Amino acid sequence: MTIYRNILATASALALAACAAGPNYTAPVHPQTAAGAFIATSAAVTPEPVQGNWWRLYNDPVLDQLVTDALAANTDIRVAVARIARARAVLRGAKADRLPQANVGASGNYVRVPEMQAPPGIDRENWQVDAGLDVSYEVDLFGRVSRGVEAGRGDLAAAQADADAVRVIVAAETARAYADAASAAERLEVAERIVRLLDQSIDLTERRRGVGLATRLDTARIGALRNQRQAEVPAFAAQRDAALFRLATLTGRAPADLPDTARARTTTLRLSQPIPVGDGAALLARRPDIRAAERRLAANTARIGVATADLYPRITLGGSIGSTGNDIGDIFTGGPLRFLLGGLLNWAINPEPARARVQAAEADTQAALATFDGVVLGALQETETALSAYAHALERRAALQAAQTEAQAAVNISRARQREGDIDSLALLDAERTFADAEAALAAADAQIATTQVDLFKALGGGWQAS
Repeated sequence: MTIYRNILATASALALAACAAGPNYTAPVHPQTAAGAFIATSAAVTPEPVQGNWWRLYNDPVLDQLVTDALAANTDIRVAVARIARARAVLRGAKADRLPQANVGASGNYVRVPEMQAPPGIDRENWQVDAGLDVSYEVDLFGRVSRGVEAGRGDLAAAQADADAVRVIVAAETARAYADAASAAERLEVAERIVRLLDQSIDLTERRRGVGLATRLDTARIGALRNQRQAEVPAFAAQRDAALFRLATLTGRAPADLPDTARARTTTLRLSQPIPVGDGAALLARRPDIRAAERRLAANTARIGVATADLYPRITLGGSIGSTGNDIGDIFTGGPLRFLLGGLLNWAINPEPARARVQAAEADTQAALATFDGVVLGALQETETALSAYAHALERRAALQAAQTEAQAAVNISRARQREGDIDSLALLDAERTFADAEAALAAADAQIATTQVDLFKALGGGWQAS
């Protein structure tokens, strides 16, 4: 037992003196200019902190429920959660390498020895039973195990951040699908209203034709415009159906299982307040894809240490205790008891394979660093682009609103003048066509604004925390 105590003391001293091989991780620094206010600001946004559950800004309970359903049942989120479980299991296995490894073994054999080898008075045939316990412990002298645990923690944190990133995407795409369905329904209604107005124009022209104030050519021209607008109706209906089917998939449903409430909205999503966007520093701290890239960089840095530790000796302490007898009762007696205590030193004579693994790990870390920098720059670019697109979409919508108002006035004046006989039907047709184009363009602009809003919320990378 004195030897055993000496071995344990030696192991403890080695463990205390151990130092982890490879570089210690240092978090990369963001560009200083990235921490300030965004460049593409407008009156439509505010530097207030980004709101969690941003979709609630639309004040639509149906949308709130759909996003909640998606975050609970979306298949991509389920995959991401499963990957978290896998990373957690791998980390648990890495931590287990810090503990002594024990194996229990037992065997029973019926043996017959040659006559010349059998001791006098001993049966040549009998049972031989063996049982034993083997214990081994790797002294983590150069940090191979501890760096492995460090890498596992980085992988787990990256998987968790990946799941958050998927939640951001799912929430945004659910809102987008709902907005697309509502916008398509509104554009469908606009197209049908334009067709009804053109039908009224056709009726009016036909009556004028009956009294000799219009010709067949006049009704044919208006009829052609009416049929062109009618052709847009099925296209908008198909767009609405496609958005609803996409919404069903995002919420983990078959298309037939989508609730009727999801189909009820027929007006485009609109905000009644500026969007809180925060600043660059908050963006970089909030976006889960940046966090995932940073944690992968930390994991790859730790793997340099795992590879570097293979350049040094690997020391394993072990012990074995067991017993052999002719039956089970014999192995519990003290006579056949055996034990073994010792250590094992492994050191590769050819270090080139280990050096190659170190260089590969260093290259992986450089790639992870470049990926991190790219994700940071991409997040800034995506957010600035979304801010700019949103501001300009609002400007475009204001101009189209003014054009639609003028086109409406022109149609009213043209109809009145036609009734008085001041203009012909061709002039009215031009006014009707201009108004129809302005109505359709305004509805399309409203749909584009809803899309740019979702793009901005998605770029800001928040909203999943409270869900």
